[in-house]
Amino acid sequence: MSIELASLVATVQGMTAIAAALLIGLAALGTAIGFGLLGGKFLEGVARQPELTSMLMGRMFLVAALVDAFAAISIAMGLYLFFAQNPFLGAVLKQAASATPLSS
Repeated sequence: MSIELASLVATVQGMTAIAAALLIGLAALGTAIGFGLLGGKFLEGVARQPELTSMLMGRMFLVAALVDAFAAISIAMGLYLFFAQNPFLGAVLKQAASATPLSS
C-alpha cells in the first residue's frame, strides 16, 4: 500500500508543478503580448493626435495596471501551488489515511 501511496503522492506533486509552471509561463506570455499591443496602440494614437498625449497616457497606464494585476495574481497562485502546502496533496493523504486501518 505504501508504494502505491508514494506513487500517487509523486504524481500529484508532479502535476501540481506542471500546473504552477503553466500558470506562471502563460501569465508572463499573456502580459508580454498585452503590453506590446497596448504600447503599439498608444503610439498609433499619439501619432494621429499629438494633442491628446496626456489623456492617452493616463488611460494607457490604467490599462497597463490591469494587465499587470492579472499577471501578478497568476504568478502568486502559481508560487502558492509550488511552495505552500499542496491542497491537492492534502486530499490524497486524507483519503489514504481513511482507507488505511489504524491497527496492524
